[in-house]
Amino acid sequence: MLPKNYHYGYTIAKCFLLWSFVPFITAREDDVESKMKIHDADRPSSESLPLRLSDIVFVIQSQKNSYHVQQAENLRTDLLLQTKALQEKAPVILLLHTLSDTEGNWSILPMMPYFSSHFGKNSSWIVFLEEDTRVTLAKLFRVLKKFDRRKEWFLGKPLHDEESTIIHHYAFSENPAAFKYPDFSAGWALSIPLVNRLANKIQEEPLKSDFTIDLKHEVALYIWEEGKGPRLTAVPEFCTLSDESPVAQHCATTVSSHSPLCGQPVKSENIFVAVKTCKKFHSDRVPVVQKTWRKQATLLEYYSDYADPSIPTINLGVPNTERGHCGKTFAILRRYLSKSVPKTDWLLIVDDDTLISLPRLQALLSCYDSSEPVCLGERYGYGLGQGGYSYITGGGGMVFSREAVIQLLASGCKCYSNDAPDDMVLGMCLNALRVPVTHSPLFHQARPEDYAKEFLAHQTPVSFHKHWNIDPIAVFNKWLKDDLNTDVLQKGTKDEL
Repeated sequence: MLPKNYHYGYTIAKCFLLWSFVPFITAREDDVESKMKIHDADRPSSESLPLRLSDIVFVIQSQKNSYHVQQAENLRTDLLLQTKALQEKAPVILLLHTLSDTEGNWSILPMMPYFSSHFGKNSSWIVFLEEDTRVTLAKLFRVLKKFDRRKEWFLGKPLHDEESTIIHHYAFSENPAAFKYPDFSAGWALSIPLVNRLANKIQEEPLKSDFTIDLKHEVALYIWEEGKGPRLTAVPEFCTLSDESPVAQHCATTVSSHSPLCGQPVKSENIFVAVKTCKKFHSDRVPVVQKTWRKQATLLEYYSDYADPSIPTINLGVPNTERGHCGKTFAILRRYLSKSVPKTDWLLIVDDDTLISLPRLQALLSCYDSSEPVCLGERYGYGLGQGGYSYITGGGGMVFSREAVIQLLASGCKCYSNDAPDDMVLGMCLNALRVPVTHSPLFHQARPEDYAKEFLAHQTPVSFHKHWNIDPIAVFNKWLKDDLNTDVLQKGTKDEL
């Protein structure tokens, strides 16, 4: 059951999970292991040999959705073709989502014991890549050769906060820019000595059952360990420039310039938009929706605790709650499958203070198969170090294929109270159904000010959330308005600041 003091997904909660381990090692296995150690002692240490391409393990931060599996496979194929051209022995290339059935794989840290046990003796580096990261292997190899692989290294393209932010729990509030964390889009690397130490630490002190909000920041914090571990080392050759940029000649990594457009954008009449609101926000938040992105929607309804014909809003018979809104969200899911609204392939649920570009969403959805159970948005996690589950955080927008809604409601999944956190309850239900939660970094739970400038510089964002201390109309016009600009949809990424 979820904590009742949950608020916007940031409250600390407790989760109790039972694990059972039954060690079973026979005397014969001990004898074999002893013989292996003797033979290993006769071999030259990998540290004493020149670095080889096969000493690098690549981990593609892949996802289970079919589109993302294909993207990851394309990247793996490209790496192998480059290896063949270099006439080198192929390195190990792993797809993260295939390494185990544990939901927490994507949060990286729970996988450190796996990486250590499989590669801790015979490899030198683990390089993590996102599906859209592009790599020039020869350049990357030259970069890694510069570093002493016998030492602990944490390499990447550094990001920093301009001001303390809620998504990082207001860490380093006195000097937010002092702490650097990697932009995963550029790729990042850990030396094996660091991987081995992290694995030992995790085995001795299991990861806390807590929220995973911004993984790249949380990984950097864990590695830094309040000064006991290494800080991120900036590597200029790790780039987030477009792979077609003329100034990317020095880069070992770049970002694919292809936009998330896999064919014709999904038609606006094939997306039903549900806006959650309440009477007290009819006069301030709803007008912002109407002045910004409302005109982009063909099918849209406002759901409130009060029927106001001037907007109009629909009262679903669920009383307003200060937090959670689970009852309202499940009423929307039921209405979506009823004959009360036109039948569409896609459902988008947003808050009344969500700012979103529907044309960009239409382009993005062209990459997904609506006949599959798709749940798309900004992914958070809860208790991933102990099993846990993932969920789409509601403020940035939650996108569901019709098939996903059918499976959710058919499963009997329901709220334990109207004010339960809807996004987390949905996450638990999807986890029980083994339906993957699909992450897109183009959805944002917070305001543009809450993200590093260089992180947003290579994005064409789909959404932001919250009106707090900003002019929401100005934010929409700056970040989300140019939707029908063909150049924006084709380029997909921007040059770095």
